Amino acid sequence: MQIYLIRHGQQCSKLCNVDVQLSEEGKLQSKLLGERIKNIPFDKLYCSNLIRAKETSHILSKYIHLQPEVREQLREIDFGELTGNTDEENKEKYGFFLEKQKKKQWDIPYPSGECGEDVFKRGSIVLDEMIESEYNHICVVTHGGFIRAMIAGILGIEFSKQRMFGTVLENTSITQIYYDKKEKQFSLERFNDYAHLENYTNLLRKNWK
Repeated sequence: MQIYLIRHGQQCSKLCNVDVQLSEEGKLQSKLLGERIKNIPFDKLYCSNLIRAKETSHILSKYIHLQPEVREQLREIDFGELTGNTDEENKEKYGFFLEKQKKKQWDIPYPSGECGEDVFKRGSIVLDEMIESEYNHICVVTHGGFIRAMIAGILGIEFSKQRMFGTVLENTSITQIYYDKKEKQFSLERFNDYAHLENYTNLLRKNWK
């Protein structure tokens, strides 16, 4: 079984984890990804319940000819009290937390929010359904924090180390995992693959204005 974890396209706000629509750049990213994956024989499409993930999945559905199943368990990690703030506001108000998080020694939850293990536990509800299904190629439109937590969990890596998976996860990047049903084992096939954006440097996160 091949599971493709797709980070949603770029959203129209840089405020922390606000539930908003895709930007025009995000829509273009999603179309470029759709062109890239249109020949993969997907037999299931899931997406998070957040607007940016749903819009990304609806664009992809035109290329892979599947309607998305929305699952709340696939949403982004809950940033708690940091939600809706600017980066500058969070550095000022929660700098103590961000510095502790940066050390990658503890899987500490965001103030009034979630930690990586929390995300893995809820994500595993859908992951277990996938494992028990007859699907062979599954597309999941989700979020960067969710992807990091799930990779740590399935590989048995300490959740405190999850932020070591990529300094930046590009929007609409592909992270592919393989599940061997016979051996009941996961393997990471690729991570943060954004080859479809390489000729569009204006769409990379470093150029997000």
